[in-house]
Amino acid sequence: MTDHIEDPDQITKWLRWIARIWSLPLILYALLTFIIFAWSWVTTGAADPYAVQGYPLTEALPPILMFLGILGLGIAWRWERLGGLIDLLFQAAVIIVLLITRPILQDFSRSAFPYILVIVATIPGILFLLSWRRSMRLPLVQNNS
Repeated sequence: MTDHIEDPDQITKWLRWIARIWSLPLILYALLTFIIFAWSWVTTGAADPYAVQGYPLTEALPPILMFLGILGLGIAWRWERLGGLIDLLFQAAVIIVLLITRPILQDFSRSAFPYILVIVATIPGILFLLSWRRSMRLPLVQNNS
C-alpha cells in the first residue's frame, strides 16, 4: 500500500508557473507603458507632453521603482533568484517611498491603491524565490522496496 505524496519537484514546477503566469500581465503592461512613453518622446520631444512643470521627484519615484521591479520579474523567468531579489528590493523601496509621501491612513480610499499594486507586483517575486529555493534542495533519498 503506497501513500500518495506530492512530488516536491512538481510543487516547485507549480510555484514557478504560477509566478510566471502572474508576472506575465505585469511585464506586458510595463513594456506597453514604456513603449508608449518612448514613442511619445520620439514623436513630440517629451515623454508626457501634458506633464505639469516642476513635478516633484517623490511623485515620479514610485512608478519608476515599480517599473524596475517588474523588469526584475522578467529577469526571473531566466534567473529566478536574481529577478526575485530585484523585484523584492524595488518593491520594498516603493513601499518606503509611499509610506513617507502618502501615509496609508491618510484618505484611505485614495492612498490604498498604490499599496495594493505593490502587493500584486511583489507576490510573483516571492514565488520565484520560493521555487528557486525549492529547486536548490538536495534530492531526497528514495527507498527501493
